[in-house]
Amino acid sequence: MNKYILTYLAFSISILIAKNFNLQVEANSLRNSKGVVTFYLYNKDNTIPDKNFQKFYKKQSSYIKNQKAVATFENLQEGNYAIVAFHDENNNGKVDKKFMKPKEGIGFSNFSSISIFNKPNFKKASFFLNKDSKKSIKVIYF
Repeated sequence: MNKYILTYLAFSISILIAKNFNLQVEANSLRNSKGVVTFYLYNKDNTIPDKNFQKFYKKQSSYIKNQKAVATFENLQEGNYAIVAFHDENNNGKVDKKFMKPKEGIGFSNFSSISIFNKPNFKKASFFLNKDSKKSIKVIYF
């Protein structure tokens, strides 16, 4: 058999048997049940911070029940991911600010607080996904 055909067959088989994973994300610590929480999933370095939410890989919005919101990202390939959760209390699709700080809640995977000395970026917020997983995001209000 031609070596190109063998390479193509090996590649095709590896795609067929590659396992995809599901990631369930929960935003907790919400101060109320107003509006929605939008979860932004990132999979590339230098995509966080993302001031205008334009560099994300996938996103999902979820209604809030009992001050908690949950979403599931399905069929993800093995790799590094980071999550941003935004509590859009007035459901206007943007981060409202007061004195340069968000008035609404925002959270990042691997972060329990945010400060000048602890700014989120993809490297700090990322985690390796290689099985079906659950992640909890603490939403922070300033």
